[in-house]
Amino acid sequence: MPQTRLTVQTRGQGLYEFTDEACRFVRANTEEDGLLTVFVRHTSCSLLVQENADPDVKRDLSAYFSRLVPRADDPAMDYLVHRLEGPDDMPAHIKTALTQVSLAIPVSAGRPALGTWQGLYLFEHRDRPHRREIVLHLSIA
Repeated sequence: MPQTRLTVQTRGQGLYEFTDEACRFVRANTEEDGLLTVFVRHTSCSLLVQENADPDVKRDLSAYFSRLVPRADDPAMDYLVHRLEGPDDMPAHIKTALTQVSLAIPVSAGRPALGTWQGLYLFEHRDRPHRREIVLHLSIA
């Protein structure tokens, strides 16, 4: 069962697409049906399948999550205890808990069965740049 790791260099909060890398991995390892499992090895970022045509979608998602879970220095978040790594840390963990750290993508005839406008994204929840590691695992039927 093929497996690889991708590194995504982030520049702070936002969505970072890695669809092409995942598709290349699948094509290089099978022409059959199967399942691609995607897992991010961190607790302050997450994974999404999301529209990749209109950049406004990424902006709106980021804005929504910032309003939903403000930074720890926002008065609405004064109940938070975990603040050791800065005012963006605990909110990042909350955002990750609301989303997901793994995805299962069907593979049909050697291609991820994504819809026309769907892309795979790492959703960075921290303010500072990070190197994020994503594991791709392919199970072939």
